[in-house]
Amino acid sequence: MSRLVEALDAQAATAGVMRLRDWAHAELAARPGERALDVGCGTGSTTIQLADAAGTAVGVEPNAEVRAEAVRRAAGSASFVAGDACALPVSDASIDVLWCERVFQHLKAPSVAAAEFARVLRPGGRVALLDTDWATTILHPGDPRVVAAVSEVPMPQPFAGRMLAGWLSAAGLEIDDVGSQALIRPHDEVAWDLVRMMADGALRRGAISEADRDQLFGELAEAAERGALHFSVTMFGVVAHRP
Repeated sequence: MSRLVEALDAQAATAGVMRLRDWAHAELAARPGERALDVGCGTGSTTIQLADAAGTAVGVEPNAEVRAEAVRRAAGSASFVAGDACALPVSDASIDVLWCERVFQHLKAPSVAAAEFARVLRPGGRVALLDTDWATTILHPGDPRVVAAVSEVPMPQPFAGRMLAGWLSAAGLEIDDVGSQALIRPHDEVAWDLVRMMADGALRRGAISEADRDQLFGELAEAAERGALHFSVTMFGVVAHRP
């Protein structure tokens, strides 16, 4: 299993992600006979869930390796195609329920993707759009200057979570509800893979020094030993419909 698939599985198993997904599924309320679309479906876990509820679900995923894993896991319960959120391989007004999770943070043209959602949804069709807002990252303890630099994630849309409703509204969709979940790491365990990746990025940008990084690592490790570590980021969800 690739590291990307392992990472997607780990994210899906996070308690906050599961709670936000449960809320979004309840709001969407996919019904038998409806057609569902999962944009940026990853390993297909949500696609399969939508297929169980609606009967027909298609996952759109640009990564061939991840898409192949989704096909294997679905075992025929859902179908998967190559595609892009900004150019969906779907006919106009043909989708009842659309799901898109943690995709918009990666897009250079999120408004184009939102317009695509409006295009493919039938009148009355619903969309659940979920994404992270990296500016909500909280890492404690640590020098505030160093933590701020480390928390600056170089994504095309690092503030995606707070912008979801605006993108959908501008595309002509009506907002029905907004939800959120803080994704909190254990207070006695440092997520070293993620913290090192973030710190190394800040180091390459010249935002921190090696001494800053090493001091931060030491403070985090010591806090974890005391059960005093806090590391979280907030994920937001918006549910809307096409009038």
